Amino acid sequence: MIRSRFGTFRGLVRLALSYPQLALGQSASLTPDPAQVRRLVFVCQGNICRSAFADIVAQRTGMNSVSFGLSTTTGRTAHGPAILAAEALGYDLSAHRAIDLQDYVPQEGDLLLAMEVRQLHRLAADPRVRHLPRMLLGRWTRPMLPHLHDPYQLDDRYMVRCLRRVEQAIGALVIAFPGARLS
Repeated sequence: MIRSRFGTFRGLVRLALSYPQLALGQSASLTPDPAQVRRLVFVCQGNICRSAFADIVAQRTGMNSVSFGLSTTTGRTAHGPAILAAEALGYDLSAHRAIDLQDYVPQEGDLLLAMEVRQLHRLAADPRVRHLPRMLLGRWTRPMLPHLHDPYQLDDRYMVRCLRRVEQAIGALVIAFPGARLS
């Protein structure tokens, strides 16, 4: 049950730890003014599963979005199992190519949406992006799951569950940030 719902025991522990981090203001979030958000920027480790999928879903809903990874190789293709899971959910990740943080070009109105608290801390420490508003994508899931554990090389059932959670969060973001809609 843990593998299919949380990826790993470590994923469950990190999820449990993320709630108090949020409650105590230790998540390194920087809340945006919703009226100023013009683009959703999805961030994860490799930009080949979670953030790549979030970007595809957001674009399909008419949102202005991009994605990048904190530790990846620009040009890398999406993870094979993520491509298959996305396809099962009706999305095509086959054309996705990863972008590394160093190749991401920040724009005014960007909202960084990370998958894990530790990723928010990395963003807060980076001089190029620390001024940008940043939040956890999982704050937009119901129930709120502030840690969306990396499905890379994990159980296929967890991959689908994780991508469904991402998809659900995008639906809430569309409502919360109408200024990020493409005209």
